[in-house]
Amino acid sequence: MNLAIVLTWFRIGAVPGVVAIYLLPFSWAHPAAGLVFAAAALTDWADGWVARRFSQGSRFGAFLDPVADKLLVIAALLLLVQSDPGLALVLVAIVIIGREVAVSALREWMAVLGKRGRVNVIQLAKFKSILQMVALSCMLYEEPLWFLPTYPLGNMLLLISAALTLLTGALYMLRARHELRQPTSETG
Repeated sequence: MNLAIVLTWFRIGAVPGVVAIYLLPFSWAHPAAGLVFAAAALTDWADGWVARRFSQGSRFGAFLDPVADKLLVIAALLLLVQSDPGLALVLVAIVIIGREVAVSALREWMAVLGKRGRVNVIQLAKFKSILQMVALSCMLYEEPLWFLPTYPLGNMLLLISAALTLLTGALYMLRARHELRQPTSETG
């Protein structure tokens, strides 16, 4: 247990907090949930920085970090779809969640083959994740902030991140294309 892992656990622990706050029947609930989500999202940057700066990287941390990210994003998407079940948002949520499942499965499979390095995280995917976290923070916050229409802004950023989600998912598949084309000896 080190500070980097504690920050990651905080992100996981924030998931039920974001959900509970968002569902409260008060006018301040959505903005508060958006702020808690944003704080939790910042721990994604912070845990990585701490791990690198203080040599606290570990296999467990490398496993837990993307799990925490996915839990936080999926919970936010489910809240937003429940609150605004329009077709566009539902499709975006399916694209984002589906890509996360597919890329996670691809990474696991490539690791079994001893070729995990071919599907390591790329810079564009990191940018996509940042954009997604900002978008979801804005959409959860929902209320205008000063002159900024947070929900429409977040919605636009989420659409862009969904496009990047598809692009980065395709790039990972291209990186693994040789293994994907190999015949299998299994039946079934």
